[in-house]
Amino acid sequence: MSLCPYPVYVYINKNDEMKNVKIIPPKPKENKKLRVAAYCRVSTSGPEQIRSLEIQISAYKKVIKSHPNWLFTGVYYDIESGLRRSGRKSLDKLLRKAAKGKVDYIITKSISRVSRDTLEVLKITRFLRERGINMHFENEKLDSIEEDKEFEITLRGMLAQDESRNISENIKWGIQRKFEKGEIYTKYKNFMGYTCVDDEIVIVPEQAEVVRKIFELYLQGLTLGQIRAYLEGQEIKTVTGKDDWNAKTIRGMLMNEKYKGDTMLQKTFTEDFMTGKKRKNDGQRNKYYVKDSYPAIVPAEVFDRVQEEMAKRTRLIRKEDCSEEASVSKYNGKYLLGNLLVCGDCGASYRRRTERGKVVWRCATRIEKGKEACATSLTLNEEWIKKILGERVCENSIYDEDIIRDNIEKILIFNDYLEIYYRHGNKISIKLTI
Repeated sequence: MSLCPYPVYVYINKNDEMKNVKIIPPKPKENKKLRVAAYCRVSTSGPEQIRSLEIQISAYKKVIKSHPNWLFTGVYYDIESGLRRSGRKSLDKLLRKAAKGKVDYIITKSISRVSRDTLEVLKITRFLRERGINMHFENEKLDSIEEDKEFEITLRGMLAQDESRNISENIKWGIQRKFEKGEIYTKYKNFMGYTCVDDEIVIVPEQAEVVRKIFELYLQGLTLGQIRAYLEGQEIKTVTGKDDWNAKTIRGMLMNEKYKGDTMLQKTFTEDFMTGKKRKNDGQRNKYYVKDSYPAIVPAEVFDRVQEEMAKRTRLIRKEDCSEEASVSKYNGKYLLGNLLVCGDCGASYRRRTERGKVVWRCATRIEKGKEACATSLTLNEEWIKKILGERVCENSIYDEDIIRDNIEKILIFNDYLEIYYRHGNKISIKLTI
């Protein structure tokens, strides 16, 4: 007896209150090929790691293309730390492809290659499982599609994370011992005035002349903005070959003790190995000051005079003859912002004014001596600066003068950003989009 390949209709007698039922048989499963991708990662771009990465890519291509029921959809790879997703562009690209339903199966060497962050591993495997996509971990012989394997994947992920913690602690211990011995970093790539040759810091003569000129111009009374204009006018390029200079970069050079031959070690530190974020060292860790660690570009007395000059300019305004005098707005008892806002270009205090019915703050030099004396200083709307301080400093994003007074030392205003300096030493930079 053969089975009928057509739908079966069953007619039932109406008197028995039965209905007409159409039976639709299930569709036979198509022999569909799986779209397969692979993911690889190495931590650094060292020769051995790059060679390992090339071998993995080649092997995965061969395995996927040789399988009769697989379609090759690419090998994705990153050269980044496994602790953080930032910079893992290929992994993000692969996951976006998965979200669009363009991949069915992913192969990777191990859980730690995907991430050394346990929570991140779980997020990724669950994201794929929700879409019916399996990630196969070769070393562990685990498939993320199997829900009952999630505990084991989590456990293996925790072990990978703990391994990273131990590596991080060992590295920090080694760095600390180097600091104690006064060993300095010698792998700089973009350091105006210096280069590295056979692990030794050497002076680049033409760049050193630029550094000396910057120190000389500052001691002659030029502002950061005027020095920047001079460098650009002379078509002097930055250390990275750019035409445009930045006042913040120039300020950093003027404050860098390496130019007088010394080094301050551990100015910053990594607070959490998971995030990798660095914090300014304001006494949380030891600092190590190493004298005569670099070949000096400027004499120590010149460097020290520049530091004194920078401190002196904090509350001064420039006169027409390029000399400076104490601003009458050095201390403002009525308005708190008058004691905090400082022009990042000329170093003068900001003053409160009412213009066209709006309250604004302007550089004292620009008010007293004109635009030519401080051409790049920015006019700030009082409502805007209070809004920014409320959001970034105060609680509940509400501007509170008591909180600002207790926590903020000064606020430097540049033409496209501002720097807020806290009394405990930290600072934050904010891009200006006024």
